[in-house]
Amino acid sequence: MATNEAEMQEKLGGAPQSKQALRLWLRLLTCTTLIENRIRNQLRAEFDTTLPRFDVLAALDRYPDGLTMGELSRCLMVSNGNVTGVVNRLVTDGLVSRTASPADRRTHFVRLTDKGQEDFRRMAEVHHGWVESMFSGIDAADADQLYNELERLKRSVFAFDEKSETS
Repeated sequence: MATNEAEMQEKLGGAPQSKQALRLWLRLLTCTTLIENRIRNQLRAEFDTTLPRFDVLAALDRYPDGLTMGELSRCLMVSNGNVTGVVNRLVTDGLVSRTASPADRRTHFVRLTDKGQEDFRRMAEVHHGWVESMFSGIDAADADQLYNELERLKRSVFAFDEKSETS
């Protein structure tokens, strides 16, 4: 393993402190990808569903009165086109209802059906267990510290975005 670490250091510019941000980004990306792949596989195996479907159900669960398709897209940070296909399948499966806005027929509200709420709650409980299991190697104090550091990183990214927009 030491050889692999040394090779990685050489590829990233030599000294352990050089390119720290890049190393951190790659570590975050690796962890995210590993967790996401595990969850995708578990959702498929246990519930015959996909992560995008789960994410839509989770977003709608947080908004019992429903969301417009645009609000749902922003909430999930994906394009309207991506959401439309997933929502169409969830409507067909009876998990989500879609109704036109009385004020603007071009705008549609989507919300969980009773079946959607029931299915999501069952999946969410199991999903919670998977996440707990994957994070079980991190004690509470370290988890709190990591959470706080990631919050600082998020603020830094938002500040960068704001600075880029004004430049």
